[in-house]
Amino acid sequence: MSVEIDLSGKVALVTGATGQLGRVMARTLAKAGADVAVHYRGNEAQARTVCSELEKLGRRAVAVQAEISSKDSIFAMRDAVVKALGAPHIVVANAVSQIHPWTTVLQEDLADYEDQFRSCVLQNVILAKAFVPAMIERKGGRYIGISTECAMQLTPNQSAYTSGKRGMDAVLRVLAREVGEHQITVNQVAPGWTISDRDREKGTEVSEGYSKNVPLRRRGTDQEIANVVAFLASDLASFVTGAFVPVSGGSVMPAI
Repeated sequence: MSVEIDLSGKVALVTGATGQLGRVMARTLAKAGADVAVHYRGNEAQARTVCSELEKLGRRAVAVQAEISSKDSIFAMRDAVVKALGAPHIVVANAVSQIHPWTTVLQEDLADYEDQFRSCVLQNVILAKAFVPAMIERKGGRYIGISTECAMQLTPNQSAYTSGKRGMDAVLRVLAREVGEHQITVNQVAPGWTISDRDREKGTEVSEGYSKNVPLRRRGTDQEIANVVAFLASDLASFVTGAFVPVSGGSVMPAI
């Protein structure tokens, strides 16, 4: 008996699917058999490029625009996805706001905290309101939030970013308890500092200062992150929910 990730017949939504990690997640889910809704905020051209790539894999794909902290915008996106592909079985909340300059709590602009709250917390609350009811009706689904190792590291000068991600953590753990009876799993993937196409183009894959503190002594790749997302989206992870899964080479290790 072979064991494989098979998402045939499934529909997935990936927010922030035009980004460095998002596009690899979308591609990986499509390679596993899923049709994919490719969310973008402003880069429509990149979204259509991703869709074209997925269609060449034999999958259905649609580019959908939304402002991730707006209920009206996300609900309109939901309607567009349902019309084009059907209600998603899998939602990957990957979109992020701009990364603000790292600075201290005393110096960080209050607007930065508000922006991270909208990106990390409100995005997940509104996505759940928009897409989880159809999962309940179907009696199953996968919700995956993309967090970060920073949420555990609590490094100085990262308070706005980490506070947003830790707020997201609370929302998704509570959601996991609330919807579990419907066979809906809710999990988080927390990447470390990840190698993406941007690094490959610039030749910046190696960072000895960072890697020396990682047990596996290297940075992870975008594909390694996407692989874990695909696993959690699959039936192989049907009894995993409420989990915070670092994909960081051991840089952070949740304790019991």
